Amino acid sequence: MAGRLAADYVPGDRYNDLVVVWAHGLGSHRGGEKSEALRDACMTRGWAFARFDFRGHGGSPGTMPELRASRLIEDLEVVWQALRDRGHARLCLVGSSMGGFATAWFTARHPEAVLGCVLLAPAFRFLERRWESLRPAEREEWRRTDRLRVKNQWLETELGYALVEEREAFRADDLAKVWATPALIYHGCEDEVVPADDSLDFLRRCSYSRLELRLFRDGDHRLTTHKNEIAAEAVRFFERLARAGLAPTEAGS
Repeated sequence: MAGRLAADYVPGDRYNDLVVVWAHGLGSHRGGEKSEALRDACMTRGWAFARFDFRGHGGSPGTMPELRASRLIEDLEVVWQALRDRGHARLCLVGSSMGGFATAWFTARHPEAVLGCVLLAPAFRFLERRWESLRPAEREEWRRTDRLRVKNQWLETELGYALVEEREAFRADDLAKVWATPALIYHGCEDEVVPADDSLDFLRRCSYSRLELRLFRDGDHRLTTHKNEIAAEAVRFFERLARAGLAPTEAGS
């Protein structure tokens, strides 16, 4: 669908100018459990749905060491253009972890394109936290070798140093200052990858009022246990915004 990116598209028969778009997390791909649940929820309600693989993930070209925040935004811009070509002027974005970070920054830069966002364990401090977690010697080793090995129970990969060279352009505090789009955020209290406090802090720093945070006491970072509930509520959230007849600029007012 989106040129150089691997993607899936399912047409809908309601709100033809709108499309729900899924953005996956670091080291994942477009076909995970949460995206399947969201696709099914959209199909049940007749909403158009799209999902894609960021570069270096899934079926899209590129490598993980080439990962950059700016390139995540570029990938979303490619998807946006492809969907506009199909008649979808507005996006309803659902992003998980790194995908939440990317969709949030895309929304901040293109508020006219986004009706609303649903963010799952959003990694608002994606670059900051990666850098701050390292000792000075580890940072220097990363700079020298251009490789940082990242491993957890779901992922083992290497990241390039240029990823964190962009960190000053993608600060969570700066994102909170400009945020002006309706959003529903889900986070798990047992999240050991992206602390729920990051989402709480984002809400506290935003002056925009149309934000809601829902916490799952037993939720981990992936939130797959709650995938069906999240998917159904995401579509209901977008439906409420669509029925209100909000244009993107009005939604962010």
